[in-house]
Amino acid sequence: MLDGVVRKIFGTQSRALSLSSQKATYIPVASNIQVITKRPTWLRDGLITCGRGVKSKATFQLQDLPQGVLKNDVETPAERDEAPTYPTVIQQARNNMRKFENSVLLTRVGGFYEAGFPFFQLDRFLKILVQDLNKYVAISEEFANSVSSKVKSGGLLFDRKVTRIVTPGTLVDENFMDPYENNFLLAIYSEHLISPASRGQDKVWDKLSETAISPKPDIHIGLAWIDISTGEFFTEAATMDTLSSTIARIRAREIILSRKMDETFQRSVMSILGQDRHLVTWLPHPVSESTSSFWNTMLETPINELERASFTKEEIHASSMLLEYVQGRLQGLGIKLQPPVRRQDTQYMGIDKNSVRALELLETSRDGLSGGKGSLLHALRRTNTKSGARLLKSRISSPSTSLPVINQRLDLVEHFLHNLPLREAIINLLRRTYDSQRLVQKFSLGRGDADDLISLSRTIEATVAIFTTLERYLPVADGVSTSTNSNQNMDESLRVLMERLSIEGPDALAKQIVDSIDEDGLSAMHQSEHAQSADTVRLAQHTLNAEGSNEDLDAMSQVYRTKLGNAITKEAHPQLDETWIMCRSASSTLERLHKGLDGLCREQMTMTTKLRDVAGTPNLSLRWTPGLGHICHVKGAKDFRKSTEAFPTARNVNSTKSTRSFYLPEWSSLGARIDQIKIQIRAEEQRVFQGLRKRVVLNLVKLRRNAAVLDELDLACSFTVLAEEQRYVRPILNKSTIHTIIGGRHPTVKLGLEEQGRAFVSNDCFVGKKAHIWLLTGPNMAGKSTYLRQNALISILAQMGSFVPAEHAEIGVVDHVFSRVGSADNLFQDQSTFMVEMLETAAILKQATPRSFVIMDEVGRGTTPQDGIAVGFACLHHLYHTNKCRSLFATHFHALTDMTRDWSRLACYCTDVTEGPSGSFYYDHQLREGVNRQSHALKVARLAGIPEPAINVAMEVLNSFEQSQSCETEQSPALATAVR
Repeated sequence: MLDGVVRKIFGTQSRALSLSSQKATYIPVASNIQVITKRPTWLRDGLITCGRGVKSKATFQLQDLPQGVLKNDVETPAERDEAPTYPTVIQQARNNMRKFENSVLLTRVGGFYEAGFPFFQLDRFLKILVQDLNKYVAISEEFANSVSSKVKSGGLLFDRKVTRIVTPGTLVDENFMDPYENNFLLAIYSEHLISPASRGQDKVWDKLSETAISPKPDIHIGLAWIDISTGEFFTEAATMDTLSSTIARIRAREIILSRKMDETFQRSVMSILGQDRHLVTWLPHPVSESTSSFWNTMLETPINELERASFTKEEIHASSMLLEYVQGRLQGLGIKLQPPVRRQDTQYMGIDKNSVRALELLETSRDGLSGGKGSLLHALRRTNTKSGARLLKSRISSPSTSLPVINQRLDLVEHFLHNLPLREAIINLLRRTYDSQRLVQKFSLGRGDADDLISLSRTIEATVAIFTTLERYLPVADGVSTSTNSNQNMDESLRVLMERLSIEGPDALAKQIVDSIDEDGLSAMHQSEHAQSADTVRLAQHTLNAEGSNEDLDAMSQVYRTKLGNAITKEAHPQLDETWIMCRSASSTLERLHKGLDGLCREQMTMTTKLRDVAGTPNLSLRWTPGLGHICHVKGAKDFRKSTEAFPTARNVNSTKSTRSFYLPEWSSLGARIDQIKIQIRAEEQRVFQGLRKRVVLNLVKLRRNAAVLDELDLACSFTVLAEEQRYVRPILNKSTIHTIIGGRHPTVKLGLEEQGRAFVSNDCFVGKKAHIWLLTGPNMAGKSTYLRQNALISILAQMGSFVPAEHAEIGVVDHVFSRVGSADNLFQDQSTFMVEMLETAAILKQATPRSFVIMDEVGRGTTPQDGIAVGFACLHHLYHTNKCRSLFATHFHALTDMTRDWSRLACYCTDVTEGPSGSFYYDHQLREGVNRQSHALKVARLAGIPEPAINVAMEVLNSFEQSQSCETEQSPALATAVR
């Protein structure tokens, strides 16, 4: 107070300090001060007025006042910045906001979340926050307080706790999840990615950090990834060279890294992740290697230390980091994952990130939509189940390199191709199934409801029917067979799948579910919930009408209005007052309780009849309301008077001119007994329901195994339908390095041309037999790039276990497909088009093996012709002499054909243009042996609409170039000879 007074007197330039600081206060020089003593103390007319009793006035000169430091003799308590006191609900929310500071907090308060939307719209807003905006969301739910907790909380009915933190990689069963795609969460770990300060000094690290700008390519990295919605769990070892392609293949929605990563390696890894804008979650604490006991708490089947020893140290660390993160995000919610499956490079065909994009395996380069029209996924998909579609995507990304596995898959497809009745029966049964992988996982998390149980039972019933169907169509294995070897293989592939099905336990579970759940009652419950949600919508609309703007009203979703329009009220359907989802026969206790309830309901009917007779009116009813409890209600003015006379001692609780509500002890007593038995029925229903949930978890392994078999059957049937529609043939796979394709077709380009009414020209490919490199020349738009891609796609299809688009196909198993096709820069990484081209080329030349399949299109085009020819020749030279792999190399540098003319294992093929007498022309897409030295670029330019004067200038320049071409051609072989 005094400090404020001093400032008012001497102005803002005063050097006065607050006395509470217990420091000296300095008074600036002033000419004259008057002090007036009076009670109470206040400031008036620039003077200090203070004192007690009678008014007195004294005037002092400045020199009469004490000068210098004014000491503070009175100790004042230290100032405390006390936080304001909030109501309990708000304080709970504030505490959660501090605890989960990196998350958007949604707190449940009654029928709404505190962000202002009804509870049934949670999925809609989670989609916006989590899927669209990549935010983390902490969900705080209500929990009923016990009697003692109510006292402690000041009478609050509910406590609020965060039950789950939802992130893009930890989705469980949200409605907005893509049912046709896995939702993977990925953890990346490397021993050399952790700085010495966080794990002790490391000589290898010290040496690297002193000399290396970027990580060495052979540094070992462990990856672990899971899909919480299905329980799938994988690990894989990688290096810096393969990390980018591995991440692209997994397509994780969220990636976990440790904050203890060294800055040099952090930049390297983030540069890889940043190219595709991956969402990265940083863990602040160092990674610890968890024990098997911790793993086993989250796995459906325990693994021992011996099994864990098959994983690398980096994989174990990555898995531990992953499981710890999931456990924290689920906030104690139980989870059962499948045991981790270790992927090894030798088991699957490698398809690097550039090839996935260039071959448009999963999405088109034009729109980037997963499964978009024009992608291989779109062209192949004939699956009948959502989980089958996910398996298809997995097969496209990771074709097998195991001949037994590939041939078993092909046998299955051929079996269905030759047995139409069996295929149609299986397809019809598959259409009756649900996504059992995700259904089962919901129960392992304790989240499955009665509808999920019904869906699961129907899936089990379809599985049993499929098992019976397979048994009927398979011949009896009696040891004596007259079938051909091919037929025996086909039968065996089907028998292997059938033997993997576990029927006994799940079948009993399905029967118990059907016998326990009342589907009619379940439907009535949904109608009741629909009515309740409509009430909430009415409240929201009322609030908007009262306080919102026109824009707020317009923003009210169509879902809200639909709920209002379709609402079913209890007044119109009184049977909605009480619904039971369990059959009476589900347990002996339920039967007994329902019999008791039936007896009480009969008593209620008898009482109603008796009271109506006493009151002399049929308009008397016995009711229950949330606010009043059990009441008697009479409607009508005349009946009002009759009830008053008939029940003069009844206590009125609500009356109008025409209605009366009153208490009767008889009805209150009977109503209390009815309420009590309903509570017991609810408790028994919950007990039966939890028992069914427990049985699902006990059958977890069998149900998941059955689901995997259904997925494989679905995929085999879809490949069969595809082969029949598109005239695909069964490929022959072997261990050679020969690629023999007769009448090969591009699986997606062919479909696009047919939609336009045009025919696709098929072509042969015999690379690897006499020549392991084919050098292709020809005009622009004559199909060279299509030819390159179609042969790579045929290899992928064959090793997926699918028939292929050709008249005949014999393929040596490919360990890796590499593609350098198309042009694009990477401005995010400050890389020009030519730099991107060279990076992709470098990866191919360093990683391709004799068993690889390489396609390269126009290498060197991003620079000068001389440099481009030199780079192109160097690539051919390395592929021919070092990699020695099957390669298709397309170019417009015709000099390369002359420079490689003496290479015995290289063959030249070309496409052409056929010109008509009137100047018209058409492309001849049929591949022929030889060299085409005409690119016909000006024809394409004219088709594109380049102005004719510009075309004429280009023709003049081209003619001048052609005159000097012969000299350059003579020099090219000489240049090539120098490096042979």
